Amino acid sequence: MSQASTHPLTVGVDVGGTNIRASVVDADGEVLDTVQAPTPHSARALEAAIDRSVRELARRHPVAAVGLAVAGFISADRTTVRFAPHLPWQDAPVAQRLTTRLELPVILEHDANAAGWAEYRFGAAAGGHTVVLVAIGTGIGAALLIDGRLYRGSHGVAPELGHLQVVPDGRACACGKRGCWERYCSGTALADTAIEMLATDPVRSVLARDVIRDPGSLTGRRVAGAAQDGDPLAVRVMSDFARWLGLGLAFVSDIFDPDLVVIAGGVSSSAPLFLDEAREHYASAVTGSGHRPLVRLRTTQLGEAAGMIGAAELARAAIGTPLAGTTGR
Repeated sequence: MSQASTHPLTVGVDVGGTNIRASVVDADGEVLDTVQAPTPHSARALEAAIDRSVRELARRHPVAAVGLAVAGFISADRTTVRFAPHLPWQDAPVAQRLTTRLELPVILEHDANAAGWAEYRFGAAAGGHTVVLVAIGTGIGAALLIDGRLYRGSHGVAPELGHLQVVPDGRACACGKRGCWERYCSGTALADTAIEMLATDPVRSVLARDVIRDPGSLTGRRVAGAAQDGDPLAVRVMSDFARWLGLGLAFVSDIFDPDLVVIAGGVSSSAPLFLDEAREHYASAVTGSGHRPLVRLRTTQLGEAAGMIGAAELARAAIGTPLAGTTGR
C-alpha cells in the first residue's frame, strides 16, 4: 500500500463570518497549501465558494476528504448545521450537499472542537488528560477533551462556556441572555470595558482621546496594542479582562477539574499582557484554593490554523481507522 493511501491528504476549511480559509493538511498536521475567499451571505453562494476553494486545492493535491470547522451548533452526527449566528445556514444538511458537489466525504465540526482536537494531536494540549480549550476572539468558543475524546454532549453543542452567566442582569449578549462570560472576556468586551471605564472614571490617555473622538472605531486589537504601549486606560482594561478570565477559569475548573487549559483565539496573541494576572485571579477564586493542584495554563501552538488542521484530521479519521477520541461522548 502506498504512503499516500495509508496517510491521505485532507482539506480543512475554516468557515468564518468574514472569510473562508481552506488548507491541505498532511497526517503530521502540517499545512501544505492554503486558499482564502470572502464568505458569501447566502447558503447557496457559500456552498459554491467552499466547492471552488476545495477544488482549487484538489487540482494541486490528491485530496481524500474534507472537514469543515463551523462556528455554530452542529448535529451530533456532524452532518447538519443547526444554527450558526454569522452564517446563512439553519438546519442545513451541509455535509450531504457538499459531499454530492465535491464527490468527496465531508464532515462538519464546531470550530472550537476542531481547534481543540488539533491542539491535542499536534500542539499545546498534547498529553493532557482532561483538557479545556478556550478560544477568545469576538466571543468565546470552547472545547472539552476527556482522556483523548472530544465531549460534544447529548445533542452535539457542548460546551458553551462563553454563555455562562457571570453577571446577573449584566451586559446584553447576542445569545439573548445578559451577563454572559464572553461579554466581559473577549475582544469585543475589551472595547466595551474601555467605553464604560471612561464614562465612570475619565483618564487622560491616547486611547481615551481616540474613544472620545470616535467610540465606534475602538476594537479589542486597538486596546491590546495600546496596552502594549503602556496606555493607562488600556492597561486598566487589560487588568479587568485578566480578572474576568481568571474568574471564568475558576468556574471551568470547578465544573470539569481539567489538568490543562489552552487559551486560543485572536486575543491569545496578547497573552503576555494578561495571562499571569489571570492565573493569580484563578488561583484565588477556584474552590479549594491551596488544597488542590492548579490547572496548567498554556497558549495555542497552532494559532489561527488550528481549526483547519483539526477539521482536516477529523476528516482523515472519518475515512480510515478512527483515531481515539473521534467518536462517542
